[in-house]
Amino acid sequence: MRRFKFLDLLTIAFVVVLLVSNLVGPKICQFGPYDLPVLRSLGAIRVSAAQLLFPITYICGDVFTEVYGYSASRRAIWFGFFAMALLSLMGAIAVALPAASDWHNQRAFAIVFGLVPRFAVASLVAYWAGEFTNSYTLAKLKLITKGRWLWTRTIGSTVTGQAVDTATVIVIAFWGTPWQTIGSVIFWSYLTKVIYETLATPATYAVVAWLKRVEQVDAFDEKTNFNPFRLQGIKRDGLEAS
Repeated sequence: MRRFKFLDLLTIAFVVVLLVSNLVGPKICQFGPYDLPVLRSLGAIRVSAAQLLFPITYICGDVFTEVYGYSASRRAIWFGFFAMALLSLMGAIAVALPAASDWHNQRAFAIVFGLVPRFAVASLVAYWAGEFTNSYTLAKLKLITKGRWLWTRTIGSTVTGQAVDTATVIVIAFWGTPWQTIGSVIFWSYLTKVIYETLATPATYAVVAWLKRVEQVDAFDEKTNFNPFRLQGIKRDGLEAS
C-alpha cells in the first residue's frame, strides 16, 4: 500500500461534480427544432442540464482506472454514491421542515429540491451501474490491448457505460413523461455524452500521462477482484491490491 499525491484531490473533484450535476439535472433544455432533414425527423434536441458536467465524471473514472486501477475507481464510485444519497435525504428533509413565517420562498425551494430525491434515486441506480460498467470495460480493454491505444479504452468504456447510465437515469427520473420525449432525451443525451468524451480524449491523454509520470504508477488489473461490493481495498492513504 502506498500514498498517492493527487488521488484524494481527484476523488473530491469527482464527488463535487456529481453533486452539482444532481442538482441541475432535472431541467430539460431544448434546442431546435432545426430545418436539416436528418435533425427534423428527430425533433428538437432535448438534453438534461447535467450534460454540461456529468460526462466529466466518466472522464475521471477513466483516469482513476487507467492510472490507479479499478480499486481506485471503485473507491471513488462509492464515495460519490454515499454523497449523492446524503444530498437526496437532506433535500427531502429540508423540504418537509416547516418554513419560518417571514420566509416566503418555500414553494420555489420545494420545486427545486422536491425533484432532487426522485432524480437522485434515478442517478444513484444509473450512476452505480454506469460507472462500474465504464471502469470494468476500461480495465479489461487495458489488459486486452496490453496498455496500448488508450483511445480505444476511453471511447470503448464510454460507449458501454454511458449506454447503461443514460437509459436508466432518464427512464426512472422522467417516468410519466411521454415516451417520445424520453426517447429523444435518451438519444441526444447519449450522443452528446459520447461526443463530449471523444472530444476530450486529447485532454484525457495529457492528464493520464502526467499522472503516471508524477505518481509513478500504471496499474494493470490482472489479478483484480471486480466485485463492486468488495470494499476491503478502500484505505485513506492509498489502495491495497485488489
